[in-house]
Amino acid sequence: MKKMPTIQLERLILRPFSLDDAQVVQELAGDKYVAEMTLNIPHPYEDGMAKAWIETHIDHFNEDRSLSLAVVHKEEKYLIGAISIGFNKKFDHGELGYWIGRKYKNNGYCTEAAKGIVKYAFEEMNLNRIYARHLGKNPASGKVMEKIGMKYEGLLRQHVKKWGEYEDLVHYGLLKDENNSENY
Repeated sequence: MKKMPTIQLERLILRPFSLDDAQVVQELAGDKYVAEMTLNIPHPYEDGMAKAWIETHIDHFNEDRSLSLAVVHKEEKYLIGAISIGFNKKFDHGELGYWIGRKYKNNGYCTEAAKGIVKYAFEEMNLNRIYARHLGKNPASGKVMEKIGMKYEGLLRQHVKKWGEYEDLVHYGLLKDENNSENY
C-alpha cells in the first residue's frame, strides 16, 4: 500500500482527503455553479456522495489510476477545493482535473495547486505528458491551464452533453520537457 503524498506550496497544502472533509466537499461541490462549470460533478450533490467519492481515493491511487488531493489553505486550514491527476502508466500520461469553491475563486489558488500537482506528476510519478480539458463555457479554467504552461491542443465541438445541452471541450497539454521550473 503506497502512501498518498502531501504537497506543501506557498499558500496551500495539497493533502489526501479524509472523511471529515465530506461535509465541506458537499457544500462546495454542491454549489450549482461549480457543477455547471465541470464535466463530472452532479447537481444536486446528494448526501453521502462526498463520503463515497473520498472512499475511492486510496484504492484509485494504489491501483495507479488517480491521485486526488484536497486543496487546503496552509495557514487557516480550510478546504478550498480538489485537484487530481488521473494517470495511465502504460502511456506515462495523466489528466489534470480540478474544482475550487466559488467563494475562493480569483485568488490564484487553482493555478498554485495545478502547478504543484503537475510538478509532482512530472518529478515523482515520472509522467511524460499532462493534459486537461475544460467546457467551452468555462474559459477561466483554460486561463489556469495557460498560466501553468499548457499549450492549446484543440476544440472538440459539442463533444459532451451536460444537463441536456451539447458542450464544446477545449483541450490543453504539457510535455515534461516543456515544463520548466520557472513556472513555479
